[in-house]
Amino acid sequence: MRATLMYAAGDVRVEDVADPTIHQPTDAVVRVLLSCVCGSDLWPYKSLPPTDTPRHMGHEFLGVVEETGSEVRTLKAGDVVVAPFTYSDNTCEYCLEGLQTSCVHGGQWGVRGVDGGQGQAARVPYADGTLVKLPVGEESALLPDLLTLSDVLCTGYHAARTAGVGKGDSVTVIGDGAVGLSAVISARLLGAERIVLMGRHRTRTDLGRDFGATDVVAERGEEGVARVRELTGGQGTHRVLECVGLKESVVQGFGVVRDGGTISRVGAPQFTDVPFGFRDFLRNITLTGGVAPARAYIEELMPHVLDGSIRPGRVFDRTVGLEDVADGYRAMNDREALKVLIRP
Repeated sequence: MRATLMYAAGDVRVEDVADPTIHQPTDAVVRVLLSCVCGSDLWPYKSLPPTDTPRHMGHEFLGVVEETGSEVRTLKAGDVVVAPFTYSDNTCEYCLEGLQTSCVHGGQWGVRGVDGGQGQAARVPYADGTLVKLPVGEESALLPDLLTLSDVLCTGYHAARTAGVGKGDSVTVIGDGAVGLSAVISARLLGAERIVLMGRHRTRTDLGRDFGATDVVAERGEEGVARVRELTGGQGTHRVLECVGLKESVVQGFGVVRDGGTISRVGAPQFTDVPFGFRDFLRNITLTGGVAPARAYIEELMPHVLDGSIRPGRVFDRTVGLEDVADGYRAMNDREALKVLIRP
């Protein structure tokens, strides 16, 4: 089959790789209908050292079950399924607590002999625990919206949930990328009354307004903090959803959060030292977040997608075929595209 491999920063290729097969009786083979490029894929795209053992790319995909192992009980050939961005057995202690990203048998796509999602097909370990069956056909117009359940929508939702967003809250979302826009959707779903979106890309923030943002602040740094505080009577917002992953964004979060409020970080961190000093300690700020256990949220969020009350697939603003995936990476890296959909 054809699959996406990354050899070095900026060096993305589509090459022939071995067809996926059943290795364990709990495996399934899925023919990929849709996948996409994630913002986190851009970090290795900018920094991966050259290697002779290229990385298999892609951790967001949706497809059709082609084959199942002898111990797979909940799925059959022909089922349309979505895969969360990590695989898990969904039965271990962590999984039962809703923390499938810490599954004792789980792991990441594209490493240690497991296929990536940006290819024509993939072997799925622990298929019963990992895959979620979708009540649609493979030609459904909802597939792009449902694909967001694999990562980006669930990551935005994780930000809102761990921040404790509730009815009547004021919320600041930092970042107008696909995760930030998903966080806007999620904050609105959870009842936030005021949602301030901090971003400076007009097409993205306009989409954010469509998703439920009540205010947009284009300024950054101290100017951005001052603007949010001006909008909130000098106090800041109850919740802050940090969806970028840079130290400057966390600093900005501390600047716009209300005393006693909560900051949730879900942007993949590109720094190690967290700027949480004594002054913010005295303000009783809570800092939380982390990697989203997408598998825990898929069935909760799916009904909102199916009934059309949310349309998270609108974050996909460019579509490429698999052979053109390198151009998709370039477009996202150059900010020509918000999020690139791949149709193998």
